[in-house]
Amino acid sequence: MRQRMRWWKVLGLAGLAGVAASGVVIARAERRRRAYTPEEIRQRLLERHAQANDAAKPADPA
Repeated sequence: MRQRMRWWKVLGLAGLAGVAASGVVIARAERRRRAYTPEEIRQRLLERHAQANDAAKPADPA
């Protein structure tokens, strides 16, 4: 009985460590995302918009 309780404790601690690790990864990604200035974001959006428009234009039949 005691051995069984020990496994549940280990499993619970491993789950807790996994949740904490994923929280760290999410927080790091959020910091990286917020590090852009508004001008950098605007420039990236304009570039992506231009690429999307170029890809959506039909070919000219010649």
